[in-house]
Amino acid sequence: MGWYFRRCSREDLIAELIKPSDTDRARIDVIAHTLSENVLWSVVRVNAKQSGVMNLAIGQSCSYIRCDLLDQHGDEWGYKPLDESMHPYYYNCPLAYLELAPVQCPEWRENVRAYHGARTHHERTPVA
Repeated sequence: MGWYFRRCSREDLIAELIKPSDTDRARIDVIAHTLSENVLWSVVRVNAKQSGVMNLAIGQSCSYIRCDLLDQHGDEWGYKPLDESMHPYYYNCPLAYLELAPVQCPEWRENVRAYHGARTHHERTPVA
């Protein structure tokens, strides 16, 4: 997927990315989100209103982890939407998010856990 830019502030773009969406096909809610530098991590819940949305039956729901990369060019802010199934090469996703959505990419999750494990080890290592 490519980048999508528009004339807005970073805060307005983030608000747009996390706001609920309700269409004839599905209700989409961001149930958790956090910003780490220019990476917006979200857990998205999709509730199907029509059969076939994300292979769901009407009334079923599922969640997934989304990774939106943010960038600025001039007076425009943009984002590149990714999700766990794409194995985004960013691993600072909050560990708690792994419990909120089913596994789509085991290797990516291993890297997320390793990233946090290394940070925890580094924080406990005394500085001389």
